[in-house]
Amino acid sequence: MPDEGRALPESYQTHAEGHQRGQRARHRRPRHLSLAGGVVAILAVSAAAWGIHDRAQSETELANWTTAQAVPTVALATPTTSKAARSLVLPGDVKAFYEAPIYARVSGYLASWSVDIGARVHRGQTLGLIDTPDLDQDLVQAQADLATAEARAQYAALTAKRWHTLLATNSVSQQSADEKQGDALAVNAEVAAQRAHVERLRALESFKRLAAPFDGVVISRNTDIGALINAGSGAAMPLFKVADMHQMRVYVRVPQADAAALSPGLHATLTEPQYPGQIFPATLETTSLSVAAESRTVLVEFSAPNPAGKLWAGTFAEVKLSLPGDSKMLQVPASALIFRAPGAQLATVNAQNKVVLKDVVIGKNLGSEIEIESGISADDRVIVSPLDTIEDGEAVRVAAPPGV
Repeated sequence: MPDEGRALPESYQTHAEGHQRGQRARHRRPRHLSLAGGVVAILAVSAAAWGIHDRAQSETELANWTTAQAVPTVALATPTTSKAARSLVLPGDVKAFYEAPIYARVSGYLASWSVDIGARVHRGQTLGLIDTPDLDQDLVQAQADLATAEARAQYAALTAKRWHTLLATNSVSQQSADEKQGDALAVNAEVAAQRAHVERLRALESFKRLAAPFDGVVISRNTDIGALINAGSGAAMPLFKVADMHQMRVYVRVPQADAAALSPGLHATLTEPQYPGQIFPATLETTSLSVAAESRTVLVEFSAPNPAGKLWAGTFAEVKLSLPGDSKMLQVPASALIFRAPGAQLATVNAQNKVVLKDVVIGKNLGSEIEIESGISADDRVIVSPLDTIEDGEAVRVAAPPGV
């Protein structure tokens, strides 16, 4: 061992000092690492806390948004009361003002016809002629019988006169004179009967000529030259048909619900498919004053002037009625109605924006709007298009009116 008092070599001292500095450096390095680790831990905890806070805030916002979206937004409408006229469009049948089927009163064969369909005729104008050989012979025989009866009547009158003269001289009995007078009266009665028979046949002869009963248009001809004609109108078709179309009759079936608004003089307009865009005026003339049980409608007759002849018999027309409004009725959009087990309902919104379902009685259907007879007031706020699942007391959000 070296002596304690002896000085160490310089190289040994230098090595010892380096060793001590290394030991001190090793002791200082863990303190620096601990400080850095602490900072990192603090930052990590802070980031985690911020993330948790941000996530919680996002979840809260999502929950609030979901809750807000669960409240339906509805559009509202206020019931209206209008006295303005309302329109009602119904199908109508156009008929001629007069329409007469022409049947034969005598049997025979058609000798000729002088007018065809579409021809305008005047009252009394000849439409056709019927050849009636049997009727002609009956008339000739009846006239001969009448001449015979008239001759017998003259002879009976002379005989009665002679017997009356002989009665004054008591040459014949009163009974015989009375018998001759009675024979003369009987023969005169036979003459009157035979004359009536002749006149009847002559009247039938006049029906050989088919004539128009009034001014109009021939709308049908169902015969031709040589066709067999049978008298009567049983199962036979009319030979001609004449219609007076200077004015037309239009028949419309109006629903019973609108019958109270009908009165003579009510104006309407007609449109027909063959005249697109053209409107023809019409006026209500009368109603049937009865309701058809199978359709619950009232038959109504309108008259429509036809100076230009554009309206034809048998055509279809759309009749637009202008009915007066009912100020006592409330009108709401048709889409506002709800149909459930209790019946028709409307969803209204109170001052707290809560749904209040109200049972209503429906009036007339006006197309886009419905009349309500009872169940709501003019101050109610009605939901225009409620959801099928809407419930009484449900909270809703009222949409802003358009343009706001």
